[in-house]
Amino acid sequence: MSIPRGIGFGAAVIANLYTEVTDEQAHEAVSTAWQRGIRYYDTAPHYGLGLSERRLGAVLREHPREEYTVSTKVGRRLEAQADGGDDLGHGFAVPATHRRVWDFTADGIRRTLEASLERLGLDRVDIVYLHDPDDHAEQAFREGYPALEKLRSEGMIGAIGAGMNQAEMLTRFVRDTDVDVVLCAGRYTLLDQSALTELLPAAVERGVSVVIGGAFNSGLLADPKPGATYNYVQAPGELLDKALRMKEIARRHDITLRAAALAFCVAHPAVASVLVGARSAAEVHDCVDQFATPVPAAFWQELRDTGLLAPEEPS
Repeated sequence: MSIPRGIGFGAAVIANLYTEVTDEQAHEAVSTAWQRGIRYYDTAPHYGLGLSERRLGAVLREHPREEYTVSTKVGRRLEAQADGGDDLGHGFAVPATHRRVWDFTADGIRRTLEASLERLGLDRVDIVYLHDPDDHAEQAFREGYPALEKLRSEGMIGAIGAGMNQAEMLTRFVRDTDVDVVLCAGRYTLLDQSALTELLPAAVERGVSVVIGGAFNSGLLADPKPGATYNYVQAPGELLDKALRMKEIARRHDITLRAAALAFCVAHPAVASVLVGARSAAEVHDCVDQFATPVPAAFWQELRDTGLLAPEEPS
């Protein structure tokens, strides 16, 4: 299993995350990501009740299978339902044609993966993550992880991972199992370095790859302003002030805070890729351009000098 180092495409937003995206816009966003050299794509059944997988697969099937890495997730099995209204309660502007069922059993994981392969139009995926097992830890470790080992031995998947919005349980996966990769969302950013305490050192020690999601902490580091979101809720005043100070320092060094946020995530030796979500071709171009922007050493030094970044943080 090899994760292309650098920037990856997070496909939640093309599944109508918060607002509708047309099929054409989604196709253009993924196609532009390919044109700009992105070769790692992440999705999940949870994203738009399968819409993300369908839209992503429609583009990836146009390209040679050996030229890209794709990951999906298990743990939320989709069951068909009638007259379900909409899915906005889960953040996606789609009809609630299915309901999510937490299921980390061996049978549930196999069924979930088989449905994902059908939606993607692929016969295998490169990485499968156990998705948000926060409240299902023992079942995930006792049944879910061994089920993925079996699927890996059968060739249906290439690598095993876990993806969460916390660092503590991911550290347990790294230390207590033979996972190949973990996806850590929102816990290694310019505003939250909790993954640095144990997770990232453990990953380096065990040779486990780390993928970083939520590099902008759901919006605050992309565009800090009153009302901006931090981890999907309105940002507290002290974090908004900190982000605004970082933005001003970035401006003085002729870069954007977005460029700095992406550069920070990928600087750690454990990190293989940082995922960005883009719902349009223009957003893809911006993300790739920001990622390619060199961040001067003087910027990092000023963050340290002003106490906005700890002295030991890699950058």
